[in-house]
Amino acid sequence: MTTHVTRARLGALAALMAAALLSAPATATAAPSQNGLENGIERHVPAHAASAAAYWTEERMRSAIPADVLVADNARAAKNANPGKPVEAGQPQRIQAQKPSATRYSPVSHIGKVFFTLNGGNYVCSGNAVSSANELTVSTAGHCVNEGGGAYASRWIFVPAYENGRAPYGQWTATELITTSAWANSGDISYDGAFAVMAPLNGRTLSDTVGATGVGFNLSRGLAYEAFGYPAARPFNGETLQGCTGTAKPDPYNQTLSQGIPCDMTGGSSGGPWFTQGLQNSVNSFGYSGVRNTMFGPYFGTAIQQAYQAAAN
Repeated sequence: MTTHVTRARLGALAALMAAALLSAPATATAAPSQNGLENGIERHVPAHAASAAAYWTEERMRSAIPADVLVADNARAAKNANPGKPVEAGQPQRIQAQKPSATRYSPVSHIGKVFFTLNGGNYVCSGNAVSSANELTVSTAGHCVNEGGGAYASRWIFVPAYENGRAPYGQWTATELITTSAWANSGDISYDGAFAVMAPLNGRTLSDTVGATGVGFNLSRGLAYEAFGYPAARPFNGETLQGCTGTAKPDPYNQTLSQGIPCDMTGGSSGGPWFTQGLQNSVNSFGYSGVRNTMFGPYFGTAIQQAYQAAAN
């Protein structure tokens, strides 16, 4: 079931974030930024970063194509998955939330829309600010930064709390895009997770401006989730934040290592966060035409954890 996000639901999410803040350990560290392969991840400096904010006019934002077309029915991407090999999992890690310097939510300050250019087309996804040492990290789907075994996105921006064309916290420009090697090299949908490092805006960090949720890795499977995103394909129009709730179940076709939750969000919601126990623990990734009202998301195991660690410092 998909519902518009209400202040009551936001308050419940904020309470979960606060609980995570009390018990979570410190943020992990990572190696300095560089392009190329590193510990099972891919790092990339997006083109046209300096002009990205000016490029994304309100008209271009409204006409951007939902990026789910880049993974379609997942039939093409799933053939590259290797269900015989489990997603690498280490010790569970829970990273604390970061609060904004002033509490302001309109409608949810840390969740927003992502816009980018890829192979000449303008696309839209969703994303979420996550807690990090640099206070400039956004989580999204791998196919929202790289087409999967191909080109990287350019003109990549994050618009937190987007609603009906309004950008109350401005447009944040990515200086680096990081995803798993399994996604960037072969389009393995089981590893469809990514992170973007944003440039400061008006002398402030992203976390100080909008806050940032905690994030968890290597947690149990089959947890209950609340997912958010900006679905833009019918019957939605991408102008408001939507949400779903449900308990995760395995891929019914055993083609991927992703999990699915009951959800009728459509294209444009890709990259939106899944929350459990007050922590982000997956993203909206793909759906099957033969499995109605179900959204699948990658398991946040060691590979996606490494991508996060590379982006967070």
